[in-house]
Amino acid sequence: MPSVSTVVIGLQFPLVLLVLSVEGLGTEPVCQRLGDFDLPMLEVSGDILIGGLFPLHFTAPEHYLSYVSKPRHYQCHGFDYRAFRWVQTMVFAIEEINRDSSLLPGVHLGYRILDSCDHIHTGLRGALSLLNDSSSQASSNPRCPDGTPVSAIIGLASSSPTRVVAHTVGPFGIPMVSYFATCTCLNDKETFPSFMRTVPSDLFQVRGLVRLVSHFGWRWVGAVGTEDDYSQYGIQAFSEQLHEHGGCLAFYSILPKTHSPERISQIADILEASSARVVIVFSTEGQLYELLVEVVRRNLTGRQWVASEAWVTATLLSVPQFHPILTGALGFAFRSGSIPGLGDFLLQTHPSPRPESIFVNMFWEELFSCRLSFRDDKAQTRARPVLPACTGTEDLGTKISIYTDVSQLRVSYNVYKAVYAIAHALHTLLQCDHVAQATGIRACFRGPQFKPRELLFHLRRVNFTNQLGEKVHFDSNGEPVPLYDIINWQLDGRGGIKFEKVGSFDASAPERLQLNIDEELIVWPGGQNQAPVSVCTKSCPPGTRQATRKGEPICCFDCLPCAGGEVSNRTDSTECTKCPQYYWSNRERVTCVASVEDFLSFQESMGIILVALSLLGVTMTLVISVIFYHFRATAIVKANNSELSFLLLQSLTLCFLCALVFVGRPSKWSCWLRQVAFGVSFVLCISCILVKTIVVLVAFRSTLPGSSTVKLFGPLQQRAVILACTAVQVILCAGWLVWTPPYPFKNTSYEAGKIILECKVGSTVGFYLVLGYIGLLSCVCFALAFLGRKLPDTFNEAKLITFSMLIFFAVWISFIPAYQTSPGKYAVAVEIFAILASSFGLLLCIFLPKCYIILLRPERNTKKSLVHKPTTTTNWS
Repeated sequence: MPSVSTVVIGLQFPLVLLVLSVEGLGTEPVCQRLGDFDLPMLEVSGDILIGGLFPLHFTAPEHYLSYVSKPRHYQCHGFDYRAFRWVQTMVFAIEEINRDSSLLPGVHLGYRILDSCDHIHTGLRGALSLLNDSSSQASSNPRCPDGTPVSAIIGLASSSPTRVVAHTVGPFGIPMVSYFATCTCLNDKETFPSFMRTVPSDLFQVRGLVRLVSHFGWRWVGAVGTEDDYSQYGIQAFSEQLHEHGGCLAFYSILPKTHSPERISQIADILEASSARVVIVFSTEGQLYELLVEVVRRNLTGRQWVASEAWVTATLLSVPQFHPILTGALGFAFRSGSIPGLGDFLLQTHPSPRPESIFVNMFWEELFSCRLSFRDDKAQTRARPVLPACTGTEDLGTKISIYTDVSQLRVSYNVYKAVYAIAHALHTLLQCDHVAQATGIRACFRGPQFKPRELLFHLRRVNFTNQLGEKVHFDSNGEPVPLYDIINWQLDGRGGIKFEKVGSFDASAPERLQLNIDEELIVWPGGQNQAPVSVCTKSCPPGTRQATRKGEPICCFDCLPCAGGEVSNRTDSTECTKCPQYYWSNRERVTCVASVEDFLSFQESMGIILVALSLLGVTMTLVISVIFYHFRATAIVKANNSELSFLLLQSLTLCFLCALVFVGRPSKWSCWLRQVAFGVSFVLCISCILVKTIVVLVAFRSTLPGSSTVKLFGPLQQRAVILACTAVQVILCAGWLVWTPPYPFKNTSYEAGKIILECKVGSTVGFYLVLGYIGLLSCVCFALAFLGRKLPDTFNEAKLITFSMLIFFAVWISFIPAYQTSPGKYAVAVEIFAILASSFGLLLCIFLPKCYIILLRPERNTKKSLVHKPTTTTNWS
């Protein structure tokens, strides 16, 4: 009975192999490939094969997997002329290298190219087919081959299929160089160790897009993407970086994988309702097509479309149908390059019944809408039975298509660079600079037998300058130099669209030099002459700040004016800056200006009035002094102790004059002089009044028989009392000035924008001791005067002193609350008014009745009148 050996899994390449050993039947063991890999393939043999995966069709059927029967192979639809040009560019580059005797002398490159249909399953199926020998289903070799037919793979276009294939081939060290997959997810070298690309990562494109929208002040933008890695990673990175630059996503809509009118209508509703006038789209042209059809139907114009590199130069979307909405679109495109000879090579393409022309035949039938007679494709015949036959001699030059347009080669240029990068890596690996000793001709030293990991090692380190003068090399992540062109969709005047370059972005340059835009070249949507505005809230002008709204994005805010003393001198400030000390914000709150210094000056009306009152008091005091001096021999002057009267008048003069010290700009000396002059002059004045009161009381008691009090309180004792009382105040003031004297102070707390120049008292204890001493003397004086209020009317000095002290107390008691509640210079004015009012009260109450008698009633200015009470006149003395 025959026995079957065990199943062996191949570890050298990603394909399950089965080794069958049939014992007893005399059959040799064979290596057999499992699975059906009968896929359309463009293959040319060579010493070293390079694989290629290109999305020649952009629609792949969805497979229904029942796991009961073997899945059928369905044909893809929607032939992509651009992708076929990419294929031809790879073929052109390989043939160009084979003709170059300096790059790989003695080595002939071949290729094996398959259609990925821009689909994950088809792409993986094609990759596995590239990695396995397709020459036969079975081999007489009892062992499976150690290597893979292709040494490297160029592909794929989309990021999702690329991730799957790169993840599959990565563990085997097979180099994979993509020409169009830009997802940042492919930067992970642990997951994709053998993946490299000639196209920059979306990381750099996103950075450029954020710089672009920030450059034009677009902080409120919408985003449209697809359900694939390219879109999801791209928009996620864009949203994060946009937020860092102060922008926000107004909405994020995902296009359906399959046609869904309901979902397309919902996305169009979002576009129509949103206030965002800028829409970022991460999608391919085919996936975006249906949405744009709905946008055109609704006539949603006036929006700035910003394209990712996947559709920024899409011919499918540049048809007149989309001109009203896409004219003025901006986007990032890969750096273009001109490949010499490629245009002529493309025009030499012709159909052929040979197997290597299978994709050419597909292209020919699609381009000329005909059917080649040697193509036996029953499925195609059933699908298009009425197509005319192709002659095979049709002229490509007469057919306008994206295939023959080599004016702006971007992805094709990336394919071209990928092929040359592999060739230069092979040049280093095979030591092609070696000169053979036998022939003296330079040739590659080693044969083509090498492991893919060896090629990957050298591929990562390539550094060369291609025929176009561009340096080609990869960084540690297998990334090229991140260079982009900024493209603007403009009408060409012939009913078509031209993709005009209006700037560039170089992510390798210093940050301030990365983005370069010539705004004069840009055509804006709707024929506008300036960039559209796309903000959730209009910019906050200088002098205001942004205040975010609760529950809304940071781009939606209210503009609040800066508080007093704070400024913002730029648009859209998030906070206001506090002005330095002694500075204040101007009316517009945009700059800090020096605060206005406020003090009671001699020039303002209040100061003038107070000075005038002070001088009036001095004048009145001097006039009274002159009157008293002139009538010093009269009875009333003698009876009131002329020496004390003159001293009191002099002290009142000082009281009136000390008010002037309070007017003007405070300084160190003026602050000292204010308090000292006020304290000493008022103590001197009150001391004189106190002595006069005592004299009155003593004089009254001296009229009693046997009294000797006049002798006890004569002129010498009077002077001593005045001197002693004043000396105490002088000592208190001196101690105050020595300990903590008054000092000038700039007070900014009274009124916004003003600096109140005032004198701080320094030592509060000293200040209250000086005031308290004045109050103490005043109380003693008032008490003594009050005791003598009932003296005979003809000798009523005590009554006048009592009345004057009542006015004195009334003034200074009302002064305290008024002073505490008065701001700035008004507090100083209140203090001056209290000084003047109390001084005028003392002057007028004590001396005015006497002047009245001296000047107007001289008949009463006699000793007799002062001793005897008059009976017919009013008593003023």
